[in-house]
Amino acid sequence: MSKIYILSGLGVDRRVFDKIDFGELDVEFIDWITPLTNEPLEDYAKRISLIITTQNPVLIGLSFGGMVAVEISKIIKTKKIILIASAKNKFELPKFNRISGELGLTKLIPKSLFKKQNFFTNWLFGIESESEKLLLKNILQDTDPDFFSWAINGIVNWKNEISPENLIHIHGNKDRIIPFKNVKADFVIDGGGHFMTVNKPQEIQNIILKLMKSSK
Repeated sequence: MSKIYILSGLGVDRRVFDKIDFGELDVEFIDWITPLTNEPLEDYAKRISLIITTQNPVLIGLSFGGMVAVEISKIIKTKKIILIASAKNKFELPKFNRISGELGLTKLIPKSLFKKQNFFTNWLFGIESESEKLLLKNILQDTDPDFFSWAINGIVNWKNEISPENLIHIHGNKDRIIPFKNVKADFVIDGGGHFMTVNKPQEIQNIILKLMKSSK
């Protein structure tokens, strides 16, 4: 059975996978490492890839983690890449992201804003309950604002234009961060937003287990 490495999203961590039961699958979560000053996303992915010691692994990437997974797939051979609420290439990101990257607008955002859970973040992530609000609040409080700032800059300046052939894309049709209309999804989670690993876990779990069973 293939080893699975999971890369969580920007501003979220492995806690957003707590409601997904991976069963007997061999799963390892990759923690983010500290980025170097002005380090491009591509170079960061090279350093992250050194953590992966298994040959021909499966990568699961959530949001920002999916973009990193795509870049890792250019460095090492992978059996399968599963993206959740993410983008395969720069064209699937909102056009505003690319424009703000070209203009350097993200560098003007105060880092303190990245630590606050509020009505806007709840709407953006598709938060549905008080427990989800608390989870997002705790995760944002634990997130390094310097990493958050660097990652956002890396996302809006992401140059990738290709999609790996062995990639499977799971996306929610209510995602407000990476709008569904922008992506070509293999599996659509009805009503799923950017927090759907938390509030739509069973559907995502079923897809992952099915994909892993078929790839034995």
